Amino acid sequence: MINKVLAIIPAYNAGELPAKVALGLKNALPDATILGIDDGSTDETRSVLRQVCDDMIEFDVNRGKGTVLRAGFAYAIEKGYDAVLTIDADGQHDPAFAPAIVKALDNADIVIGARQISGKAVPWHRRIANIMSSATTRAIAKVNISDSQSGYRAFRVEVLKNVHAVGDRYDYEQDFLFRAARQGYRFADVPISTVYGAPSHFRAAVDAWRIIRVLWRHKAGIFR
Repeated sequence: MINKVLAIIPAYNAGELPAKVALGLKNALPDATILGIDDGSTDETRSVLRQVCDDMIEFDVNRGKGTVLRAGFAYAIEKGYDAVLTIDADGQHDPAFAPAIVKALDNADIVIGARQISGKAVPWHRRIANIMSSATTRAIAKVNISDSQSGYRAFRVEVLKNVHAVGDRYDYEQDFLFRAARQGYRFADVPISTVYGAPSHFRAAVDAWRIIRVLWRHKAGIFR
């Protein structure tokens, strides 16, 4: 049974947007603990997080999303939480879907908030990247994952204890999916709406190459 939930907001130069995300989570999951993780922001992000989160992890320099999530997962394990929810700080994920995503852990080990990417509001390059990476992930991992790039996810803490993904940036999330699938964990999707508009810190060339390397490594059966 899921009782103690930790909601993690990884943030880097997100301005005031994390405040809206955190307040939305407080309304949607009033019993959850909200952990803000500032990844070396140079704007007001850190001070905003401090005002709205229950606890903080702060990096002095930018370390990457993988490093941030690894720190948040370690925090959840150490503090004895049952489950972890991750949600982006840029406002593209609606906190109102958080209860449904956490609830889906009743019958799954990992739940992904699957974005609806067919609308005109979704940039064409994001649609193409998502379709291609998700299709490749399904083919290699042999599990039904409809949105492999979504950062809106929930995990049973047992998964976090046993899956040791590598990578310090966006490649970490992709690697985590493959390793979890290989260990036989159950996946589920919850459809979510997405609001595009805030700038993404995903660097099209560098980060896409990192993800491609993860896909190739798992396809070739090369693990480290």
